[in-house]
Amino acid sequence: MKIFFAILLVGLTTIVFGQAPKEQGFDSVDFNKKMEIAEWLYKYDMIAWQTSDSVLRQDKRDLERLGGEWFCLEKEDIWHAVYGKYQDNVFDQVFHFKVDRTGKVSKTTEIVDTTLTHRYSRALQQALAQMKGHNNGLNLKFNQYIRENADQTISVWILPAFQPNHTAIFGGEFSYTFDPSGTKILKDDSYFKGQFKGFKVDRPREIGLDYPELEKPTLGAIFFAWYYKSYFTKIVIENAENSSILQKTNSGWEWTHGPEGAESE
Repeated sequence: MKIFFAILLVGLTTIVFGQAPKEQGFDSVDFNKKMEIAEWLYKYDMIAWQTSDSVLRQDKRDLERLGGEWFCLEKEDIWHAVYGKYQDNVFDQVFHFKVDRTGKVSKTTEIVDTTLTHRYSRALQQALAQMKGHNNGLNLKFNQYIRENADQTISVWILPAFQPNHTAIFGGEFSYTFDPSGTKILKDDSYFKGQFKGFKVDRPREIGLDYPELEKPTLGAIFFAWYYKSYFTKIVIENAENSSILQKTNSGWEWTHGPEGAESE
């Protein structure tokens, strides 16, 4: 079956992991590692959506205090969403919400450790400044994600959001690893070839994400497929030598991998 790839150029404004045979050269270890991160990003995104609704219901005077520094974190099965503003080396915590395992959102006056809020705020500001030029003239919406790693370094991801015009965007993703202070970029794993692409989310259909110059699926492509899976019948990520296909089966959402252009069985 022919795969129809995106033609909209934004410049105009139970999971089962399939295993590919070793001779096909598919790196399942790399894929599964990225998939774990993509699942975490999806959870983070859901917490952000839930708590942003609560933010909008708050007092207007408090809303005026907000800056671009907000983040979510998970501790002992409880998600925390913190909103505020970092200026002159001080984080003004405006709102703090908790989301329990049932999805219940509650507002709290607990102050999050300022050491963490300062580190996170610095990393977010640096990351946003780093990728800012890639959005010139496009006015796309992006979502930001941040977490501390086991070695206390900080990872920040900035990915295209679901646009107000109901377009799902791919083709650009920004990923940075910072030192523990949040001031120095240690690693840049961003991917952007100068053009965003997208699909209108208006009808169920098969779609394809084309990355012919890459040997492996990017984290952003995997996250895109996982995030928008319920909107499409099948999502295919095409790389130089292999395809990764996500579709729903009787067992749940299933990934299959095979030679470039191959269809799942």
